[in-house]
Amino acid sequence: MRVISGTAKGTKLNSIESLSTRPTLDRVKEALFNIIQTHLQDSNILDLFAGSGALGIEALSRGAKYCTFCDKSYESVKMLKQNIERTKFENKSTVLVKDYKKSIKILEKNKFDIIFIDPPYKQNIAVDSIKLILEHNIFAKDGIIILETDEEEREMKELEKINLEVYDVRKYGRVKLIFLRERG
Repeated sequence: MRVISGTAKGTKLNSIESLSTRPTLDRVKEALFNIIQTHLQDSNILDLFAGSGALGIEALSRGAKYCTFCDKSYESVKMLKQNIERTKFENKSTVLVKDYKKSIKILEKNKFDIIFIDPPYKQNIAVDSIKLILEHNIFAKDGIIILETDEEEREMKELEKINLEVYDVRKYGRVKLIFLRERG
């Protein structure tokens, strides 16, 4: 796994491959960032289920102003901090070692332009995290939420109940990226 583009291009990132973590494939990451590239410059990013931090680090490398990384796994956070150090983004990032509910509550006074939600598959917590994001008002006006899932049907059914618009869905093998924004 590596940083694909920007100031940290080519930097190798550490990752843990297990049943609870699965890094976003480079081809999926590249497609994702091609879609959101025009929104990245000077944006405030939340990488909610950060794992190795690959998504937030890629955003910083491509011009995001700041990224808050959240993960409850000490093993993942240890690796995440090494990746942030390796890419020299210490001054552009904060790491919270908490679950998503506590993280969102702590971040209540912040506004995020882009929010990455890539929870462990099969845990059915993605839509719950989006509800909390809206409840705690940390989603910036004109912001984007990107949800990575392998359970598109389940997520889409749940997302219908939320006051956000699904404006794009991309499929890459079993991985689906769902793009959300305020209804306009």
